[in-house]
Amino acid sequence: MAFESLSERLSQAFKKLKGRGRLTEADLREVMQDVRRALLEADVNYKVTRDFISKVTEKAVGTDVLESLTPDQQIIKIVNEELIALMGGANEKITIAPKPPTIVMLVGLQGAGKTTNGAKLAALYKKQYGKRPLLVACDVYRPAAITQLQVVGEQVGVPVFEQGQGDPVGIAKAGVEHAIAHGNDMVFIDTAGRLHIDDNLMTELCNIRDTVKPTEIMLFLDAMTGQDAVNAASGFNDQLGIDSVCMTKLDADTRGGAALSVRAVTGKPIKFAGIGEKLDGIELFHPERMASRILGMGDMLSLIEKAEATLDEKKAKELEKKMAQNKLDLDDFVDQLHQMKKMGGIQSMLGMLPGIKPGALKDVKVDDKQFNRLEAIITSMTPAERKNPSIINFSRKQRIAAGCGQKVEDVNRLLKQFEMLKSMSKQLSKGGMPNMNSLMKPKGTHSKKFSGQGGKFKLPF
Repeated sequence: MAFESLSERLSQAFKKLKGRGRLTEADLREVMQDVRRALLEADVNYKVTRDFISKVTEKAVGTDVLESLTPDQQIIKIVNEELIALMGGANEKITIAPKPPTIVMLVGLQGAGKTTNGAKLAALYKKQYGKRPLLVACDVYRPAAITQLQVVGEQVGVPVFEQGQGDPVGIAKAGVEHAIAHGNDMVFIDTAGRLHIDDNLMTELCNIRDTVKPTEIMLFLDAMTGQDAVNAASGFNDQLGIDSVCMTKLDADTRGGAALSVRAVTGKPIKFAGIGEKLDGIELFHPERMASRILGMGDMLSLIEKAEATLDEKKAKELEKKMAQNKLDLDDFVDQLHQMKKMGGIQSMLGMLPGIKPGALKDVKVDDKQFNRLEAIITSMTPAERKNPSIINFSRKQRIAAGCGQKVEDVNRLLKQFEMLKSMSKQLSKGGMPNMNSLMKPKGTHSKKFSGQGGKFKLPF
């Protein structure tokens, strides 16, 4: 999970301030030393770390502890503000050209995930913003690069323009002309990468830039390469001039040093984050939400947005009604499992929940394949058994277990879990703790209005 080790180290540092009635300079120095070590161990750039510690210390020394906050909360508040500023302050999207098409030039080293994530990005703009994107294949050197772009383009429903192993500059120009002729309002140019920055690569990229005059040049960086990614960003920015960054494999980087360093080093914003291998595995990069995750405060807004993009409001209302009447059945249970899988699985959802301590999930491995086993058990039941599990006696359990290749004990465990879920759902629907289903609000209203004070959003539980 992204930033996991950094979150844990920061949590341990702030714990030293708990229970203190006042904050002394000695306390602050000790905690800042721990924060400094945590950042350096997370592979954050040394100069960025030094400046960050200096800013936090200056603010903390010159700030009175608010009456409503304890010393540890005050330091966390300041660190949170500085983390947000370090990562860019607010999310930024692709700059849209006043006259279409918007041309986005995708650049990066080999292995950074540029081709796949570039196609995902085009699909995101097609699905969420109603654009008509075109992918242009200008990587004519890497074996099967054009085929890779065609395959992923077909999977996400975005057309690909290619002219084989020709001149990349000419292909880029022809691709833009094709987009204009066919009404494509966004063009994503997939350029060649190298194992390292060299003169040939930069000359070619500069020639493409000067020919098609892109609206935006987006650099794709592999988050797991740490300071190597930051060095690559500096090189591309110095020689080519970049406008933005997409940080790939961010979910697999437990340290997060590159994500925390690249804005400060290049002055360019991280606009998107590549997460996971699924075709929808790309999302807007929100500095404030990332800071919240780093400090163990969860990321409810991202969780809510995932729900809104995934869940069916009509189904959610029907489920809420059945919960209130205590009429949940096993078909509903299967439907909720499907919804959770669409949202990325339990593991990714847990990391966004506030109150989950940093490091608490380090050794927790949620096997999402368990969903498939549960579904297999349920689909081995008759429609009558799924509607009314109380009729399932021992002989029926034996038949169900044999039909799905599981044990009777597994069937018993499922039925027991389902009864617990029914009981809990009835309590929650009567006004107890807010259930996941009550977290998803109707589509069309804006997520940022969520305040945690009676807001009704719905998620699949």
